[in-house]
Amino acid sequence: MSDKPSVLFVCVHNAGRSQMAAGYMTALSHGQVEVLSAGSAPKDQINPVAIEAMAEEGIDIANNVPKILTTEAVKDSDVVITMGCGDTCPIFPGKRYEDWELADPAGQGIEAVRPIRDEIKARIEKLLAEILPTAAADPEA
Repeated sequence: MSDKPSVLFVCVHNAGRSQMAAGYMTALSHGQVEVLSAGSAPKDQINPVAIEAMAEEGIDIANNVPKILTTEAVKDSDVVITMGCGDTCPIFPGKRYEDWELADPAGQGIEAVRPIRDEIKARIEKLLAEILPTAAADPEA
């Protein structure tokens, strides 16, 4: 990995799970991780309930725009986290891949999205501890 590890979050629509994960990674890494997100079939806007759920955590993802998954994005990332996109994500040797099985927040109300958001946060904290072991222990570093 380079001095600054990069993490790509991928889900089908790049409108909910991957956007929440990218929001958490950006906020919790304090700029020490390059964060990318994309979708295999992106929607035209972020899920408004995902925006609301993240706003409750003090994280603003309202101005994010869903992006199409590109081979370059995968090549440029040290860690690729997929969330239900299955076989559409290209695989490159030497990359770390994880598939996070998470419920899809699309069409769900805020009560259903909060547990998904909280599960994403827990996984982000664990991933941060693995890729930034010293920074995660001391956020002031």
